[in-house]
Amino acid sequence: MKKVCSLVLALALVWLCALPALTAARAESLYIIPDSDRRELTREELWGYRYDTLLYAFNEIYARHGYKFETGSRCYNWFTQMPWYHANESESSTNHHETYSQCSAIENHNVDLIKSVRREMKAAGTTNPGGIGMPTPPAQHVDTPRGFRYVSIKTGQKLPVYSAPSSSAYRANNGKAMCSTNGAVYALGWDHGWMLMLYEANFAGQYRVGYVDGSRIKGQLPWLDNLTWDGSSCQVMTNVSLTDDPALTGKEMTRIPAGTWVTYLTTMYNSSDWDYIETTINGQTARGFIPGGSLSMTGPDITERDDPGNG
Repeated sequence: MKKVCSLVLALALVWLCALPALTAARAESLYIIPDSDRRELTREELWGYRYDTLLYAFNEIYARHGYKFETGSRCYNWFTQMPWYHANESESSTNHHETYSQCSAIENHNVDLIKSVRREMKAAGTTNPGGIGMPTPPAQHVDTPRGFRYVSIKTGQKLPVYSAPSSSAYRANNGKAMCSTNGAVYALGWDHGWMLMLYEANFAGQYRVGYVDGSRIKGQLPWLDNLTWDGSSCQVMTNVSLTDDPALTGKEMTRIPAGTWVTYLTTMYNSSDWDYIETTINGQTARGFIPGGSLSMTGPDITERDDPGNG
């Protein structure tokens, strides 16, 4: 029976609720106006938006504070897609005033100004059809592994990504795998200073799990647990594909023949179960996912004491 990588990690992977779907838009486009909570907007710039877009723009300020929108409303349908939105279940779904009191002076100024510009558009009889519309909504078909959570990282960075926590490890995309922090980043934890993350690899709709050297990340680092792995040696029982994208495409990194010895790290779950393993690709250390149940758990590191059923 598989050893448990760590009790805390195993429980988190099995029991944490599925995270909101990943976004195909850039990180700043997770918001209508990304900095409306930090600076005073101007009337001139707001006239650059469509009338309906401004409805979401002032509600976005409320949404940052967990305002609970009425189920089925336009704003409910929009903001519940966003990985950063967490509804305050204790708040009345109609109590804008309570949320308004939680906003900063800058936010209150912006709410009032946005509403004022909407009134001006309405009085002018225009919906401002040539203005800025809504951003691309998050993709709803990405099957995020449980335990990965959305993390906020300073935008404008391009970070090298490796399949294992080492700059000498295998790197996808012909050795050029890169994460742009202008896209949504989800992370599981730290492995000796390397962040294990899930990110949008390209705009063709592929997502990858890989490692970024924390020392290369500018700005404040996200708080994450340290990861502990199983480390058992196991054999692959059948020919399997190794992938770094268990969330969407399952695109093959390499083919692992039956009988190959690999290192079992842990098992992760979305709508399927995936064994996360370490192997080699072209002589380089590589980590990735194979379908759960593909390993023979009778390797030399497996003993009865590793079975939770044994006392």
